[in-house]
Amino acid sequence: MSTSSNLVSHLLELRTRILKMLLSVLLVFVALAMFAQDIYHLLAQPLLAVMPEGATMIATDVASPFFAPFKLTMVVSFFIAIPYVLYQVWGFIAPALYRNEKKLVAPLLLSSTLLFYAGMAFAYFVVFPLAFSFFNSVAPEGVVVSTDISSYLNFVLKIFFAFGIAFEIPIAIILLCWTGVTTPNNLRAKRPYIIVGTFVVGMLLTPPDVISQTLLAIPMWLLFEVGVIIGSVYSRKEIVEPDASAEQDAAETKPGSHS
Repeated sequence: MSTSSNLVSHLLELRTRILKMLLSVLLVFVALAMFAQDIYHLLAQPLLAVMPEGATMIATDVASPFFAPFKLTMVVSFFIAIPYVLYQVWGFIAPALYRNEKKLVAPLLLSSTLLFYAGMAFAYFVVFPLAFSFFNSVAPEGVVVSTDISSYLNFVLKIFFAFGIAFEIPIAIILLCWTGVTTPNNLRAKRPYIIVGTFVVGMLLTPPDVISQTLLAIPMWLLFEVGVIIGSVYSRKEIVEPDASAEQDAAETKPGSHS
């Protein structure tokens, strides 16, 4: 009976925290809704800056001018609310973690959020200007580049998520080393394959041009190196050893353990 009641209490807590997450996103959306058009204009700046003189973005669907900015605002609201969302996730899982696990998980939640933001910022300020300039430069003669606002939104959101997730590589490596799945030395031995893999992933996740692929592959490689260095500190051996020494000390203090 107690096990059943504990399960129900955990499910109720999970429901409460999920509702708080959704409410936080909704509150941010309500606050930003009146600025939806301005937010979309800001997102479109990398493309508008390289479009031919006199060219503009277009809307091929009747409702696109209304729905595209609000769709973007909803996504932006989620991005802004991520710290609070992760705080709720932390509040739910923290009671089940050991002290040494808490010391690792809390910094990882914070750093993963910052890395995701860094990936999106890198895409906006570095990748977009170069990629859009390339696309406009290779347009056939007589073709006027007039991008649909909904297509543009879907494209940039995919790039945002691709770079945001790619920048999480150090977190993934730290977790793999911490759980004992692999070791920093094994990862260093596979470095040539990792470098080739980053360029393959860059080819799959970015537009079909060398510039975008390289701009994703090189940061992924550098982040891999950072993850290996940090993973050397948070390896499974480093975490298990204190527990083993504590057990040895406890055994020595038991009655009759001294001769």
